Amino acid sequence: MIRYCFLLCLFGGYAIGQAPRRDAEYPPPGLLKMGKHFHDICVEKTGATDEAIKEFSDGEIHEDEKLKCYMNCLFHEFDVVDDNGDVHLEKLFNAVPGKLRDILMKMSENCIHPEGDTLCHKAWWFHQCWKKADPVHYFLV
Repeated sequence: MIRYCFLLCLFGGYAIGQAPRRDAEYPPPGLLKMGKHFHDICVEKTGATDEAIKEFSDGEIHEDEKLKCYMNCLFHEFDVVDDNGDVHLEKLFNAVPGKLRDILMKMSENCIHPEGDTLCHKAWWFHQCWKKADPVHYFLV
């Protein structure tokens, strides 16, 4: 259930160039509440700020080393990495049920070959790619 909640927090429809959807129902309040535990763990481990997380989620894509490592931490906390620590897309796809899996797979079509010298940089690459693919529904806990 936790993995499902994390992935739902990241993935949605496909409306490029639009403002993120933020209202009483989206991002889903229950998912935000469940994600807070992992948010708090990864903020403590990485030193990422809530301001940097919110800006990336709701504002502009930006590079911040602590934020990149925060994103990597989330992948590890949700156990969607392989034995080398690289994001394993099949684990992501399998953790998402039915219709959401289709959305995630569509969103990930051009997000399958991460670039970066470190796991933190690769994690950021995935997140910025997903945000570009669907800025309306993407959000970061």
